[in-house]
Amino acid sequence: MSEASRFDTVAKAESTPDTPQPYAELGMKDDEYARVREILGRRPTSAELAIYSVMWSEHCSYKSSKTHLRQFGEKAPENDALLVGMGENAGVVDVGDGYAVTFKIESHNHPSYVEPHQGAATGVGGIVRDILTMGARPIAVMDALRFGPADAPDTRRVLPGVVSGISFYGNCLGLPNIGGELGFDSGYSGNPLVNALCVGVMKHEDIKLAQAPGPGNHVVLFGSTTGPDGIGGASVLASATFDDESHAKRPSVQVGDPFMEKLLIECSLELFAQDLVVGIQDLGAAGVSCATTELAAGGTGGMRVDLDRVPLRDPRLTPEEILMSESQERMMAIVEPAKLDDFLAVCAKWDILASVIGEVTDVTEEEARRGGRLVMTWRGETVVDMPPRTASDEGPVYERPFARPDDQDVLLGDDPAALARPATDAELREQVLRVLSAPGVCDPGWVTSQYDRYVLGNTVLAVPHDSGMVRITDSSDRGVALATDGNGRYTRLDPYAGTQLAYAEAYRNVATTGARPLAVTNCLNFGSPEDPAVMWQFAESTKGLADACQALGTPVTGGNVSFYNQTGSTAINPTPVIGVLGVIDDVHDRLTSAFSHDDAGATIFLLGETREELGGSAWADIVHGHLGGRPPKVDLAAEAALGRVLADSADHGVLASAHDLSDGGLAVALAESCLRGGVGCEVDLGSDAFTALFSESAARVVVSVRPDAEAAFAELCERHGVPVAAIGTVGGTALSMAHSGGRIAIDLTELRTAYESTLPAVFGGE
Repeated sequence: MSEASRFDTVAKAESTPDTPQPYAELGMKDDEYARVREILGRRPTSAELAIYSVMWSEHCSYKSSKTHLRQFGEKAPENDALLVGMGENAGVVDVGDGYAVTFKIESHNHPSYVEPHQGAATGVGGIVRDILTMGARPIAVMDALRFGPADAPDTRRVLPGVVSGISFYGNCLGLPNIGGELGFDSGYSGNPLVNALCVGVMKHEDIKLAQAPGPGNHVVLFGSTTGPDGIGGASVLASATFDDESHAKRPSVQVGDPFMEKLLIECSLELFAQDLVVGIQDLGAAGVSCATTELAAGGTGGMRVDLDRVPLRDPRLTPEEILMSESQERMMAIVEPAKLDDFLAVCAKWDILASVIGEVTDVTEEEARRGGRLVMTWRGETVVDMPPRTASDEGPVYERPFARPDDQDVLLGDDPAALARPATDAELREQVLRVLSAPGVCDPGWVTSQYDRYVLGNTVLAVPHDSGMVRITDSSDRGVALATDGNGRYTRLDPYAGTQLAYAEAYRNVATTGARPLAVTNCLNFGSPEDPAVMWQFAESTKGLADACQALGTPVTGGNVSFYNQTGSTAINPTPVIGVLGVIDDVHDRLTSAFSHDDAGATIFLLGETREELGGSAWADIVHGHLGGRPPKVDLAAEAALGRVLADSADHGVLASAHDLSDGGLAVALAESCLRGGVGCEVDLGSDAFTALFSESAARVVVSVRPDAEAAFAELCERHGVPVAAIGTVGGTALSMAHSGGRIAIDLTELRTAYESTLPAVFGGE
């Protein structure tokens, strides 16, 4: 920053209208800068330019996605459980007994490539604070990760750092990591995806909102001090294409302190319990800029802030640096004057620094019409005088052009039916093991073993089962189940259907635990919105998700859009990650994905229809390096019926296990159920063993049924119209698969070696 910019006041801006400003370097377009000048009636000060640049960034403003995201509200199904929808820090749903749950998933992709450990750690910290600001106690986290090829040098740099960042932050906070995903594909080389989810619980009456009501109320900044780390961090890094200069952006990555965040959580919850705040906002992307503008816009529209009162780690910071800093573990509260002393006392009890930096103000009718009034001073001079709503709510909205990619028809026409199939039982056996041992399909234990899954004592299910499940409180048997899913191959082939398949898989994963799917969050990871082909993918994807949620009655409660996920001109495969939350009345009724020795002799049933559907399949990708054809058919009615059968089966105790079929089809599902329970099975694949094993037809689940419950289960399937076929029994020490032309058998020891040895061999056995 130049010396002159340190004292760029409103008065100076008015008297020097032609002073050049670095708006382009801050990511603003010419027309956006012109619009700021029009709003203010003059050029912006350096501090005002900082606010608009971060608040109008792609990451904060959703300027390229808003027109498509609106349909999540327009098509939202009627759902009495939805208490807070899109627009707040996180959505909130009623889960019964007076309790509410809030959950959300967000990306920290670009920071995690630049500095893997801190990028991933602060991604966890940020999403936890989003949940906290809703008034909830965070109770669990999850993560959905995508990397380049497992053996690529850059993956060996990025993945261990990302995993260490997630485990360090989450474990230190004392939050169980109950699930997620791990995927590998060359398309994510140089642009990994690090999507973090958090879920929290509260009573209905404890819900908090980001608003600043009541003129005269204090604006209090509490938590860590503000430093130069993370200046423009997520807002800048996530709003531009990656290139060879990305490593030079390391100072833009925030630095996290989970021990401070733990204190901040407990302090905030005590403040909420004593009713000492009337509005609350965390400081994440865009820092003070975001917190002040959004709180002011959500309240009276007026606020006055003295930036000299912001506690700094570096006294050399300028106003614009203070505003753009994304230093972690900070919150901003609106506090009534009569409660200020009590507020400060609670902060002191938890050793949390708290500073009154301003107050809520009233606005005139004219100021309200213009978007309110936010005034900030620095060293006695006014450096900001702007309408906050123009930054938080009235940023640019782009109708980006979109066009179907030129190669889309060629891609769809490249049917995997033409690929060579195994000609002998030996080849079939080898391909089962090859698919099972491939990164992205194999056991993710090298990663997940670094996370604490059981801290707090309320974890009911976690990795490796189909979804995570936690009790909502120590004193209740009610639980919530969560799953995240996404498949970039499917979505590349057909963005509309591929997104619905991701949603359907997450819905199914929740249902296989016996929970009833209730609500959705999403993290939409795409390339540059300036590319018409990418925007076509995005438009189709959002439409697909909105239509699917409408059909199955699960509203989208909020989420995140991550654009510019590409290296140079090469975009990632479009990867919408869909999170589904479900509720189970009694966690003792939950189902697991493991066959059990206790249920030896239990009949194995396959639910759903199997068709020859190999487009985008794990088999085509792993065995042939092929991507083409059409993804599996979507049948949302079948998914809903399947969910009802599973929920009713859990309620009536007729199932011993349930596991969904997805990547790798029946071959992988059977192997995982055997390995998770340590017991084999004997199945009959029929006349077409290859299709039976590797097809990825959707709306399918493999279950084992207790011997005395087969009739009851068959009746449930018939009642709900779900196709069902008995295919074998649980028992033995091998995965044994007969078909009309022969039999293949794989001993569990060999199966386990194939499944569990891949990632330790690449990343180290420790």
